[in-house]
Amino acid sequence: MSVDKEQVAKIASLARIRLSDDELEHMVPELNQILGWVEQLGEVDVEGVEPMSAVIPNALRLRADEVDADPKTGGGRREDILANAPAAEHGFFGVPKVIE
Repeated sequence: MSVDKEQVAKIASLARIRLSDDELEHMVPELNQILGWVEQLGEVDVEGVEPMSAVIPNALRLRADEVDADPKTGGGRREDILANAPAAEHGFFGVPKVIE
């Protein structure tokens, strides 16, 4: 696949980029070279290769899920907090149904 000057001008207008005629002429071979590289990637045999999101293995650093039972910092006060709720159901805030 290759692009010409008119296609580059259309791409530039869609991207809201103003290019002069000289810049358009300069961009045609650059975009054609990029498209050539993309076509080369299509030729690579990836049979049996698992998709990945990064080149190095990443793992999320998780903290322990612990309940703070200290009443001074807000833990262990479920009943006090739910006493202010307009509707409490099974130890949680009750909310009106919004699905029709």
